[in-house]
Amino acid sequence: MERVDVVVIGGGQAGLASARALVRQGLKPVVLEASDRPAGSWPRYYDGLTLFSPARYSALPGLPFPGDPDRYPHRDEVVAYLADYAARLDADIRTESQVRAVRRARGGFEVETEGGERLAAGAVVAASGSFGRPHRPELPGLDAFTGTVLHAGDYRDPAPFAGRRVIVVGAGNSAVQIAAELAEVARVTLATRGPIRYAPQRILGRDLHFWLTRTGIDRAPLGRFLSSPPPQPVIDDGRYRAALTRRAPDRRPLFAGVDGAKVTWPDGVREEVDAILLATGYRPDLPYLARFDGALDRAGLPRHREGRALAHPGIAFTGLEWQRSLTSNSLRGAGRDAARTARRLAALLGRR
Repeated sequence: MERVDVVVIGGGQAGLASARALVRQGLKPVVLEASDRPAGSWPRYYDGLTLFSPARYSALPGLPFPGDPDRYPHRDEVVAYLADYAARLDADIRTESQVRAVRRARGGFEVETEGGERLAAGAVVAASGSFGRPHRPELPGLDAFTGTVLHAGDYRDPAPFAGRRVIVVGAGNSAVQIAAELAEVARVTLATRGPIRYAPQRILGRDLHFWLTRTGIDRAPLGRFLSSPPPQPVIDDGRYRAALTRRAPDRRPLFAGVDGAKVTWPDGVREEVDAILLATGYRPDLPYLARFDGALDRAGLPRHREGRALAHPGIAFTGLEWQRSLTSNSLRGAGRDAARTARRLAALLGRR
């Protein structure tokens, strides 16, 4: 069995930032990425995805995002950036290496991949993100819907929905962005449990992220005080509020029921719908820890404090939403949490 210092599970932004931080602590990590390239879930996001943070605030430690620092990068630019970042790392990155299980072993842990590879490690960093576990809430009658139901993780572009009646469920950035994009070719309703909350893209001539960084809110350790992540506002430069004002898409309260292809709204109106798209977020995707006693709770969520597994000091989590701060699962924040985790693991393994 191959022996390594640390296994990092996941080669997206959190995994790559973790690898860099571990190397800087004198450790030799092996990064196991399930897909064919070290870019995490980014290649699988919808085609029109654009970051809500400028390039200058969308970089991992050690490599600025290329190009105009004030532009808002597209999905494909992020994919290219992560590939470049990975190529510059002095770390062993193995693609098409999906992890099947993590087990306790003498002196640390054993990590087994779907291909049968087994590695013995002193510590494990779970950085596999959440894209593989889309959240599909129980909605009234949805199981009986005879039209198309898909999650935002399966959505790519609006072309297949041209001329159709579509409901997008959700109130976050992705929900509003997808609904506005679909409304250019389809009749779209954004269904939410409450009003859309907005945050201005620019304040006093500066991007919102300038102020979050300048005031320290970006890095404040608020995660330790939260039992669950709070809802996030839609960051808007005026386009999305204007689109909803002109009812393209329109917004309505969540439907009260579904019968076949017909949806019943809270006011009793029934109408036929072609598709329901769930932009309802994701949950940490950690199936390889499912049988590891005490690592996850009953809902499959990690039991941790600021990324440290409560029952297993040698297991760490990075890239979780509000792991420590507002930016824990973002490009600009992943590096800070990764650095803290690397320092702790180096001390645990006697490398510092």
